[in-house]
Amino acid sequence: MSTPAAPTPHSAVREVAAGARAGTTLVALDFDGVLAPLVDDPATSRALPASARAIERLAATGVPVALVSGRALADLWTVAQPPPGVHLVGGHGAEHGRATPEGLLREPFDLLPEQARALAELTASLEAVTAGTTARVERKPASVVLHTRTAGRDDARRLTDAATALGEAAGVDVLAGKDVVELSVLAVSKGDALRVLRARLGVTRIFYAGDDVTDERAFALLEPQDVTVKVGPGATVAQHRLADPAAVAVLLDDIASLVTSARPPAVRAVPTEPTAAAGS
Repeated sequence: MSTPAAPTPHSAVREVAAGARAGTTLVALDFDGVLAPLVDDPATSRALPASARAIERLAATGVPVALVSGRALADLWTVAQPPPGVHLVGGHGAEHGRATPEGLLREPFDLLPEQARALAELTASLEAVTAGTTARVERKPASVVLHTRTAGRDDARRLTDAATALGEAAGVDVLAGKDVVELSVLAVSKGDALRVLRARLGVTRIFYAGDDVTDERAFALLEPQDVTVKVGPGATVAQHRLADPAAVAVLLDDIASLVTSARPPAVRAVPTEPTAAAGS
């Protein structure tokens, strides 16, 4: 059951920074709505400069950092432009990779023939349903996504119901988020991906910040010693809350300063209500 999340306390920030500095804490972040303000055209999304700089500082000192997104891996790589060393998870856990000086190093990924057929059929059906509307259909390696952010209210409601029905009839994983319905032929989640990263990197604690319904799965699967942060409004099972990507940028800058400074600076308070400068 969800409970009101508390503002991220200074003690939690210092604990995360100490673990990050020792290499025992993974700093994991969703992209859209966390590092980058939500925008109508996903291709134009970029992390706030302060967040991008903080990630560069953390990665440069060897801190384990991961970006965990619903975007396809290649898309996440393009919009996030992460520094070398950052781990990337796309498709809600379906795709894994890592940023290197030479570019994106992808882990092998293939669907079974029956999964590929099911995905092609779902894609064709969803494109037929959305024809003539301003909604958008996105193809991913293991899923197809309905985006209704630019659709009218009635169309959005109708198409959301139709996409959900298509997924349920096909017996695939239906992920409903903010103005999106994703139909995945793989049963994966961000929480599972974080578990994989925990084991692979040998970390004992995960700091994870997310903003959407799909991030709630990750919050629920993480362990008691982990630090979970909900960004923005809405019910959550996360321990803490930040207002918006601008508040995330302040927090990340503080963590990076604590990690890299010989004399750690004071931790700043960050808002749990949106700031005037925050993007939409």
